[in-house]
Amino acid sequence: MSKKIFRRIAVISAAGVIAAGVAGMFSACTSDHPKVKITYEFLGEQYEVNYILSRHDAPQTVKHFLELAKAGYYDDHGFVIHDFTEDVLMTGGYTLDENEELKEVDYFTEVKDLDLTQSVWEAKGTEKPVKGNGLNTVYGEISPKFKVDGGTEYSHKQGALVMYYSDKGEFTGQVTVERADKGKNANGEPLQNEPYALNSATSLFYTQLSAGMPTGHDSYCVFGMIEDYSVLEEGLLAAISEYKESLSAEESFTEEITMKLNRYEPEQFADLRTSGIEATFQTPISEPIRLRSVEVIKY
Repeated sequence: MSKKIFRRIAVISAAGVIAAGVAGMFSACTSDHPKVKITYEFLGEQYEVNYILSRHDAPQTVKHFLELAKAGYYDDHGFVIHDFTEDVLMTGGYTLDENEELKEVDYFTEVKDLDLTQSVWEAKGTEKPVKGNGLNTVYGEISPKFKVDGGTEYSHKQGALVMYYSDKGEFTGQVTVERADKGKNANGEPLQNEPYALNSATSLFYTQLSAGMPTGHDSYCVFGMIEDYSVLEEGLLAAISEYKESLSAEESFTEEITMKLNRYEPEQFADLRTSGIEATFQTPISEPIRLRSVEVIKY
């Protein structure tokens, strides 16, 4: 066999190895189960907790959460746990100001230049759904309503990672979303109009601490699960319990704080801004629990 043939075989073989390597590299870029590391801080100590996400259960919600994390959104604003009860550890939307008062972050202003993937748009159509401007909120992937293939991996139980949204009361405003079935069950129409109230999640999320679903949380999307709940239980939660035991009978770990909701909603939903809807949080103030970072460790 000539040297030219040997060289040709070698080149082809090398090209095949490179192509396989490139294909493997790109296939490894994303997975069905991305992983994030969330770092909390309490009393000067940091606690790292890993969560496994599910693209199967909530592809749009997972994408949105990862994009916010990659952009450093959860690292840059000094978020605190704004609601801590036996059921939930809520964060992603509130900070403490210089007077140690709870303050909401204006999500819509903060993310307008982040180029987030859109899954909710202004409803512009009259006779049929038409996409207007993207709203930077997330399509309400409420299992099993949105599912087209049935089944879920994660549910509301201890350790669930849940994307939630503020109460919209009786607000009936509509938005346009893409159908999960791509129009298969709607005569090929890929879009539909749905209530904004169910498609309004921003950056708010919580870890569920209770074994059963908290009352009224059935419309919040579960998009991940703690990899090992004992890490949270024996770390951050144990530190909180120890601190609470050190308090006198007159002292309380949390303060009951009532906040007005929806003050920063998109302009087209101006009625929400002045609706007067409120929520009461149990907020650790004197010794806050801080969200230090959300780091993507596997896509």
